[in-house]
Amino acid sequence: MRTETKHTAAVYALALSALLLLATACRQDMHDQAKYEPLEASSFYANGMASRPLIANTVPRGFLREDTVLFTGLDAAGSPAAIYPQASLAERIPGAGEMSEKELWGLLLKRGETRYGMFCTPCHDPVGTGRGMIVQRGFKSPPSLHEERLRESPPGYFVNVMTEGFGQMSSYAPLVSPEDRWAIAAYIQALQLSQHVRLAELPAELVHSFGEAQNEAPADAAEHGSEGHGEEVSHGADQSGEI
Repeated sequence: MRTETKHTAAVYALALSALLLLATACRQDMHDQAKYEPLEASSFYANGMASRPLIANTVPRGFLREDTVLFTGLDAAGSPAAIYPQASLAERIPGAGEMSEKELWGLLLKRGETRYGMFCTPCHDPVGTGRGMIVQRGFKSPPSLHEERLRESPPGYFVNVMTEGFGQMSSYAPLVSPEDRWAIAAYIQALQLSQHVRLAELPAELVHSFGEAQNEAPADAAEHGSEGHGEEVSHGADQSGEI
């Protein structure tokens, strides 16, 4: 009986080993599929390359970039565009084609706020002062979006920087669609306006609300000022002062 038991155990062990070998071979075959990987050599083609170059004078579907302003932020002269490509944006944003101009701008700013929060705040922070979380952890600080040079920059400038990259900032073109780059540019300009708008430019009801908020502000806040973007806010500003 012991001999038969040992024999049966040996048979089971051999069968299990065979199954394990088969399973391993199957898994390895799935890892090493019969296919060419990018930039891999091939003896099938005369030039020895497995990857085929594009046919001359052709453009892959979805990669035609005729609208230079939309895709780069630059006009025909190669300068940052000062005007938003509204027609192109309305075509590319779902549901925007049937919107009024006011509704389109509202949607654009909302998309810009969301995308800015996703892609820009780690460096530029929520207000745009350049003191985002990774800057606080040692990354080089970008310039404040509220400095005069950037406040005077047209929206196409920001779109082009997002498209091509600038300085420490790499290109965001693979991550952010062209329409969302313009949406972020619109939101950046809204941020800039929010930090530098003059009381005289606000509707009367907002000026009244601002005055009430200042009256309710703690005394120490009025004494030390706001830390918004490194500039003190004048709480005693008149109708022509900045808020």
